[in-house]
Amino acid sequence: MAARKMKKLSIAHIHWGFPPVIGGVETHLSMLLPLFAKWGHRVSLLTGSSDGFKPRYVYKGARIHRTPLMDLNWLFHRGICGLNDKIREIMHTFFRQAKPDIIHAHNLNYFSKTHAQILSDFAIENKIPLILTAHNSWDDIQFLELTKDIRWSHIIAVSHFIRKEIMGIGIDHRRVTTVHHGIDTEFFRPDVNPRRVLVKHPILRKKKIIFHPARIGLAKGCDIGVKALRLIKDRFPDALLVMAGSKNIIDWGAVQQKDVAYILELIRSLKLQKDVLIDVFNLSEIAQIYTLSKLCIYPSSFSEPFGLCMLESFSSAKPIIVTNVGGMPEIVQDGINGFVIKSRDFEQLGFLAMRLLGDGDFCGRLGAAGRQMVLEHFRMERMARDNLAVYYNSLLK
Repeated sequence: MAARKMKKLSIAHIHWGFPPVIGGVETHLSMLLPLFAKWGHRVSLLTGSSDGFKPRYVYKGARIHRTPLMDLNWLFHRGICGLNDKIREIMHTFFRQAKPDIIHAHNLNYFSKTHAQILSDFAIENKIPLILTAHNSWDDIQFLELTKDIRWSHIIAVSHFIRKEIMGIGIDHRRVTTVHHGIDTEFFRPDVNPRRVLVKHPILRKKKIIFHPARIGLAKGCDIGVKALRLIKDRFPDALLVMAGSKNIIDWGAVQQKDVAYILELIRSLKLQKDVLIDVFNLSEIAQIYTLSKLCIYPSSFSEPFGLCMLESFSSAKPIIVTNVGGMPEIVQDGINGFVIKSRDFEQLGFLAMRLLGDGDFCGRLGAAGRQMVLEHFRMERMARDNLAVYYNSLLK
């Protein structure tokens, strides 16, 4: 579809977080919204409040509206009871200003029935197509109810795995389209200058860096990476595991700190304190660390819906080792651009990491194959066009 020649749309997005909040959905939106604005569409986002950010501002052409009533961390501690009228008021005010042709919600089929029902009622009353991107799936009653009972005009799944999960609860396959994530291949590229992050962290110099670009948590397999590092150090004493710490995340249920405490104690008990670097990195620093890395790991122990870090790694020409869960095996081709291992198998992770560290040519070939795959199939422009195709098709129905 020649998206730029079609009618320009007013698109109202809704999600719980946006940078500086760190996460796959937030990174996805930080690419998608500016691209829509660049192509001439009117783009607005209703999202959670964040310290140091105004309630209203423009981000690369997109109008950002922030409110505590979309802040899941605040809502978890405060509770949603008694907030119905205020949530309805803030949503309706946002829609009056956005004047949307399309409403696009991200993971609004979970966390709050109140938000989802108000959103649905407004869309039905005003005959506006309501699109859901399901960036994840949950095995509980609320996910089942809000995915099935809300009248979504169409559902976008970020992987074939998520599409299958949604169809598994009874959604007609014709109402679900897979749109894989895309990536900014100019921002994440092999020749990013790492000077600034080297100044900040001199320990990165002359190390065989293994990068785990995920928030600290057991679900992301951070403990598996640490256990693998203990094996790797015997053969490669100069190996350094870099983990991207998490300061600004959506921590629904407040489990983050418990996971961090365990992982730090595991590092201490294995005497790896000098062999692991954990810090909070901004996006530019993360791109620089990819450049410095030999390889990346993402040994998630839960069904990762997609794993945007795979595309970041490939776009930076680095091979990645992932687990055979969720949507990750759809992208990682074993022995071609990375490796796929069994969940929680730290020995296999360590063995394959050592294979890549010990064979620079092989490691480079896998990284180059990943870069080529991204350039051919996973540019952010393709992702944006595929989203627009869903919008236009929904308007025609």
